[in-house]
Amino acid sequence: MEFRRLGRSGLNISEISYGNWLTHGSQVEEEQATACVRAALDAGITTFDTADVYANTKAEEVLGRALKGERRQSLEIFTKVFWPTGPGGPNDKGLGRKHIMESIDGSLQRLQTDYVDLYQAHRFDRHTPLEETMLAFADIVRQGKALYIGVSEWNADQIAQGAALARELKVPFISNQPQYSMLWRVIESQVVPTSEREGISQIVWSPIAQGVLTGKYLPGQPVPEGSRATDENGSKFIQRFMRDDVLNKVQQLKPLADEAGLSLAQLAVAWVLQNPNVASAIIGASRPEQVHENVKAAGVVLEDELLKKIDEVLEGVVETDPRLTVTP
Repeated sequence: MEFRRLGRSGLNISEISYGNWLTHGSQVEEEQATACVRAALDAGITTFDTADVYANTKAEEVLGRALKGERRQSLEIFTKVFWPTGPGGPNDKGLGRKHIMESIDGSLQRLQTDYVDLYQAHRFDRHTPLEETMLAFADIVRQGKALYIGVSEWNADQIAQGAALARELKVPFISNQPQYSMLWRVIESQVVPTSEREGISQIVWSPIAQGVLTGKYLPGQPVPEGSRATDENGSKFIQRFMRDDVLNKVQQLKPLADEAGLSLAQLAVAWVLQNPNVASAIIGASRPEQVHENVKAAGVVLEDELLKKIDEVLEGVVETDPRLTVTP
């Protein structure tokens, strides 16, 4: 495993991080989920990402139990706040002070830890003053409940505004967690340059485009039983890629992966890690062997000629519009 510095901070995280969206507490039985976490640890992954909304708080509980007994100083544990949790009361969502302060305590209890390394705003909240949100995050850092703060799926202007307030409050704002893959490059033109100026790294999710970049979805063929495309929650994210023109292009990437001595999934994960503003790629897994497969992308350097060929193959199906980073 290779490690990278997260933003302009002293925190090092593993190039491959393990995330439990759509798996722990929902798709995968706890015994299997624990086996995947053990596989991640065995592979050298030290960074684990979750959120209170995943499986309506159950994912945090499963991860907390799976990591119990591990040396806390050897782990980086991340979670997030924004989406509705609990019974759905009027303050059970958003980035208001009440929800943030109560949510961090719930997350710490479920994760069985005294602090998280990174606490992230899961989306931008248009209905709450940004000053209120950032002050709540600053207080959580000063209380020792989180070491650093980050965001997820904020656009460039929102990141810049948040960073300005963070400097004023002297709180370490160091990361953004966006969707990013060979097929979904909407952060490249605005979010990445802004983040570089502000000392913020990307921790990217869906580097394999919800499984599309594994090549398992074939044009004109039914989707495999039990795959992400059949999952009620995951399918809405994958549908944008489930077009024959996209799936045909993905099949054309296979010779390039073979040329690099990689599987398609490994090529996809290695590709996002070529971006110097990306600190880590989040992988999920329903089976331990998926973890062992994907971690082989760590430390891989793709030659410029190969990157050029990838762009040529995918021409016409890559999404780059920065406006697709949408605030709820």
